[in-house]
Amino acid sequence: MAQSMSMGMRNTARVALVSLVMIGAGVLVTGCQSDPDIDITKLGLATDPPEQLYKQGLANMKAGNLAEASRKFDSIDRQNPFSEWGRKALVMSTFTKYRLGQYDEAVTTGNRYMKQYPRSDDSAYVQYLIGLSYSKQIADVTQDQRAASRTIDAMSVVVKDYPKSEYVEDAQAKIRFARDQLAGKEMQIGRYYLERKEYLAAISRFRVVVERYGNTNQVEEALARLVEAYYAMGVTEEAQTAAAVLGHNYPDSQWYADSFKLLKGGGLEPRENSGSWISRAGAKLLGT
Repeated sequence: MAQSMSMGMRNTARVALVSLVMIGAGVLVTGCQSDPDIDITKLGLATDPPEQLYKQGLANMKAGNLAEASRKFDSIDRQNPFSEWGRKALVMSTFTKYRLGQYDEAVTTGNRYMKQYPRSDDSAYVQYLIGLSYSKQIADVTQDQRAASRTIDAMSVVVKDYPKSEYVEDAQAKIRFARDQLAGKEMQIGRYYLERKEYLAAISRFRVVVERYGNTNQVEEALARLVEAYYAMGVTEEAQTAAAVLGHNYPDSQWYADSFKLLKGGGLEPRENSGSWISRAGAKLLGT
């Protein structure tokens, strides 16, 4: 009898537990059905087919609602990865993020596209967007220039891997601008040292400009500053060589006129020493 009572109690407990679970589920379902304020679209869940979401994204772009367009494209990417619609959505997601000024996000999305579809019809465009996103983040030469270096890296891929694309010309222009920025940063630091009469430190910066960034708009001043620094140190042969290289490559430059005047004041004139590193670097200037 005791055993029968025990089994009966266990059956009753089981029935009660099942009832509680069913009641709880019923409350949850009833609550969802009766609550008119729940909107799953506000939870970031887009449930339309990818083709329809893509069209909605394009419509939002046309209306100027880039943020909503970006959300539509991101929904396609999340729900349909590695599909053709997912691929197209990644392109548009990169573009809308770039246009929204979300440059880091655009780079992340673009890089993911390039890893998955490096040889697709849109890969040149996406790589170009990556470069543009870096380019937009280039700061004044008084600040960090990592974005300039990354612009050069990204745009060099456009030029090298997609030489026939329509983006090459602008990619090259962005590379030139970024190189000018990097050279400008070196000049800024070099002038800082020069003003404090730390001539060796200054020369090392100006040398980087002449040897590495010879085709930028900073090289004339760099050569003139080398004249100034070497002359101040009493290393007149290098000062004369820097002035000679400057005059050979930029005879009408005001920087050359100033350097010539400085040497003349000390009874010197520009004269090139072919064994100098400046002479070797100068031979490459007009060809860069």
